[in-house]
Amino acid sequence: MSELRRQALTVPGSGKTISRKARSRQSSAASSRVASRQASRVNSRVGSRANTDDEGSSSDGTCYSLDSFAGSAPTVEEELPDPGQHWKEVLGDMVNRICDRKKSSYLGREEALREYAAILSAKFAKEEITRRKSDIIASCLHSIKAPRTEKESLLAAKALALTIITDPSEDVYDAVAQTFKRVITDHDSHLLKCALIHNLSAAAFYGGATTAETEGIMNYLLDIIESDGHSAGAGDDAGVVTAALEEWGFLCTQLEDAEEITTNSIDALIDQLESSEVPVQVAAGENIALLYEKSYTEAEEDELDDATQAGTKWVQRYKPYGRTEELKETLTGMSSGSRRYLSKRNKKTQRSAFADILHSLDDPLKGPRFSEALDKDGAVRGSRLKVRVHKTGILRHLKRLLGGGFLTHWTENPIIFESLSLFVEQY
Repeated sequence: MSELRRQALTVPGSGKTISRKARSRQSSAASSRVASRQASRVNSRVGSRANTDDEGSSSDGTCYSLDSFAGSAPTVEEELPDPGQHWKEVLGDMVNRICDRKKSSYLGREEALREYAAILSAKFAKEEITRRKSDIIASCLHSIKAPRTEKESLLAAKALALTIITDPSEDVYDAVAQTFKRVITDHDSHLLKCALIHNLSAAAFYGGATTAETEGIMNYLLDIIESDGHSAGAGDDAGVVTAALEEWGFLCTQLEDAEEITTNSIDALIDQLESSEVPVQVAAGENIALLYEKSYTEAEEDELDDATQAGTKWVQRYKPYGRTEELKETLTGMSSGSRRYLSKRNKKTQRSAFADILHSLDDPLKGPRFSEALDKDGAVRGSRLKVRVHKTGILRHLKRLLGGGFLTHWTENPIIFESLSLFVEQY
């Protein structure tokens, strides 16, 4: 079965998402916007023992973007700078500084977390962190729950995500899930909410969550989507809603039977097509297309004759939505990118994404950019982008977490390699 094309996204901006539900809630008083986020990088090194927490230093109040230390999501071809031939020694030092909180300042922890995350992204370092993994997780959770600065919590979230996918184990989900949910709901930082939404799904996938627990997370994320972020304390924040949509889709790719999930979620996803923010629209549209694709499964042995006569080995098990033609009309309008208020770049993004989304609804068994043209051997070219069996969601999820270190982990991390099992072919 073909997959919906999904392009890697950068961390969402601070725009608001205004859906029909949000507009109905709005009164004459306009909602205050989240403060502008500054994308200043951490350039200077600081001593691990300078200005300890006991000295009473407070946050400088600066609001940092994830781009400050993780970088915008790079393409697969990009590579992180080599941390050097002595990276194992440096990593060991960073682990000690992260775990020994009594001897480090929050500034020292920020530097250690940043260096630790950079090395784990660029190198597969399972052997180097396994012995201290429980201490690393505990310290990162402490920095997430009670940080001195927003930057410390964001760096800890990044470090924790990389720890999870570097050394997955069955007990990680139970160790982090409740903390993640509590902080997503209660913390003031919308950037941290976004980071932990992404981390929560990583913990579920690589940390031992059961199918029931995975579906529970999807329901939790659906609440955020349906409420336009209000259930997570981030009303009408496009970044939070987009993160919830992306990770809902990622977890959905893992379900063998999505019929009940489709019934419970399709209306909420369609509602988000009315958002004023393109990232929200695209993420919702991609999830809708995914649900249409997942309504097909391979034909059973006693169904093969009928399926073969229809020119396929796949059978649609259920109708994802009762008003598909009406939905297609909406998607057709969005694929034109005709909304006047959109920038040229956003119009291009919207047109490209919704052309593929619409194609997936028209024929879920053919990949995006399907071509009827024949190749040199006389065979139909088919989809111009092929990714096997619902793996694009995993690909994008990993690229968000690993950035330029994606290729290193794909080739050296057996868990990542096995979970992808993909073959990408572009003409």
